[in-house]
Amino acid sequence: MAWFDVHNHLHDPRLGDAGEMVAGMKAAGVTRCMVNATCEADWGAVRSLALAHPDFIIPAYGIHPWKADTAEEGWCGRLRGLLAEDSAAAIGECGLDGWVKSPSMDLQIEVFLEHLWLNREMKRPMTIHCLKAWGALLEAFATVRPQPGFLMHSFSGSWEMARRLLDLGAWFSFSGYFLQARKQAVVEVFRKLPKDRIVLETDAPDMRPPDEWISHPLANGLNHPANLSRIGEGLASAMGVSADELMRLTAENARCFAGVVLRL
Repeated sequence: MAWFDVHNHLHDPRLGDAGEMVAGMKAAGVTRCMVNATCEADWGAVRSLALAHPDFIIPAYGIHPWKADTAEEGWCGRLRGLLAEDSAAAIGECGLDGWVKSPSMDLQIEVFLEHLWLNREMKRPMTIHCLKAWGALLEAFATVRPQPGFLMHSFSGSWEMARRLLDLGAWFSFSGYFLQARKQAVVEVFRKLPKDRIVLETDAPDMRPPDEWISHPLANGLNHPANLSRIGEGLASAMGVSADELMRLTAENARCFAGVVLRL
């Protein structure tokens, strides 16, 4: 087994001991993952995890739209320096979110555009969060076009939006939360996507799958990153392919997405 989790938050203290999480993931057949920071205060923890598990964790550094108001003067320069020090690092999590009322969309866009400029300058893989802000996302892309090969994480947009993002070079990751019956429209979009643009994620400790697709339960409704293989099995069933086929496909796609830093 060789599953690749393109997006989680393994450094999140809600998960407890990260070493135990990594051991559980490896035992469940996960061989690689990308750990995304959400604010500058996270960057050190993500970097420490990547140094402790260099053949397993790819670090990603950025500022989540929910935390755009934590961006302090000079943050982008510090992020540039961190990426320059670590050739095995990506950009993220960043993006736009219209579901939250604060931080303001204007502030979110200001912070996101800096990530986009950095993406173009350093040509690193970039993970984007977008929820209820598709028009603003396209406007941002019209201002600063992303490098082809960016990831739309936990993608829940329409097929029409997916087609526009495909033309810009997007990958799309599926999380277990979308295995709920009421999220069938999301699964339908993934059925239509080109198979070479689909990857898998847990977004652990969030985006918990339905109970029937959980192999590693956690208290308080949290999502264990070792649930990735079951998430893959769930999506494979919905797409009408074998789990082995989806595992090989998504792992290869993830390596292509991360190839800028993995030098594959």
